[in-house]
Amino acid sequence: MATFFQPYFLTLLLTLLLFLSSLSSSFTVIMPDSDSGSPSSLIDGPQSGFSLHNAAVRTDPAEQSAVYDIMSATGNYWATQIPDVCGGRWHGIECMPDNHNLFHIVSLSFGSLSDDTAFPTCDATRSTISPSLTKLPHLKTLFFYRCFSNNPQFIPSFLGQLGSSLQTLVLRDNGLIGPIPTELTNLTHLKVLDLHGNNLNGSIPVGFNRLLGLRSLDLSQNKLMGLLPSLGLSNLRILDVSQNLLTGSIPIEIVTCQSLIKLDLSRNRLTGLIPKSIGGLRQLVLLDLSYNQISSPLPSSFRLLSSLEALILKGNPMDCVISNDLFDGGMMSLMTLILSNMGFHGPVPNSLGRLPNLRVLHLDGNHFNGSIPSSFQALRNLNDLRLNDNELSGPIPLPKDTIWRMKRKLRLYNNSGLCYNSQSGVGDVSGSPYNIDIGPCNVP
Repeated sequence: MATFFQPYFLTLLLTLLLFLSSLSSSFTVIMPDSDSGSPSSLIDGPQSGFSLHNAAVRTDPAEQSAVYDIMSATGNYWATQIPDVCGGRWHGIECMPDNHNLFHIVSLSFGSLSDDTAFPTCDATRSTISPSLTKLPHLKTLFFYRCFSNNPQFIPSFLGQLGSSLQTLVLRDNGLIGPIPTELTNLTHLKVLDLHGNNLNGSIPVGFNRLLGLRSLDLSQNKLMGLLPSLGLSNLRILDVSQNLLTGSIPIEIVTCQSLIKLDLSRNRLTGLIPKSIGGLRQLVLLDLSYNQISSPLPSSFRLLSSLEALILKGNPMDCVISNDLFDGGMMSLMTLILSNMGFHGPVPNSLGRLPNLRVLHLDGNHFNGSIPSSFQALRNLNDLRLNDNELSGPIPLPKDTIWRMKRKLRLYNNSGLCYNSQSGVGDVSGSPYNIDIGPCNVP
């Protein structure tokens, strides 16, 4: 199981790194008074991890008043007792000084991700997003996690007024309702936008094309409808719109997102063909199009995805034969291939056995017939193989050590013609606690 989910952990880690990188420019540092007379601007310095407790720190009065409002709106009334919010000490607020040593709020975070990230929690029954956020002109990061789940509300349109500064907006698992406000497309400095796990509806704003610096866009687990817009975002690394109600086809313009490493469009209602242009996403590591209504055939341009480590297409009704050479000459990095329940028939492609790094291969729930290709003997890294519920026959070509290594992750049942050669030693495995559910060949 760990091998199958490895690409998800990798991309989740990348999302976290993108968020943390946006925080890395947000810190409190005490600087001497400047006599330069230059216009007020924020000064860079090392990441502190929290605001420093220092009597010399002086927060911009208007911003301090705004923070009191924002904290009170989430049920954190204790913050109003802190004389200076940047000079105080709590995780979840970050400040930076300008040339006149006046401190400005650059990051606010709410919600407990874990015991180690003690951001202020929210009163989920009455918390709201305060309009006073618009009084923080230097705010770069705004993070709310599980703050409004018991008090459903719309994403406030006034967040679009933070366009001159905001780089990270995370409103994750908050039970938010209604459409994504078009005003968010005014956040032209945005690098990370995460609206995962809400109850948002309506369509994805076409104006997201204006967010040219966007690196991560996660709109997964909502109720978004309509077409997937053509996003010409060359810096985008992560696009996740899984578990929505999107319709139509995958836009061929997806190739313009040249930096993508994760593309997850799974569990929608997408139709049509996988565009050949998808082969132009040379940096792609994970591609998940599972559980849609996508049609055959699989594009030959898949072999151009030289960086791809996980390809997950299960649950699309392809109902076709896979070209025998589809996996030849490319995808040498592929570790996970999931093609379950897709209506494939005909022989299992020989070229699958020439993917040297393959660890997880699921071909179950199809109508493959004939024998398992002898090329599978070369899959020395394979540790999870599902061929069950097909129409395969003949002896299995896998060596005994491979079968022992997979144990219960080798599934061959419901293939009435499959058997093992008694001279291969596989019989010892068949009688083990890890029964492979097939019998010996040529038994009278």
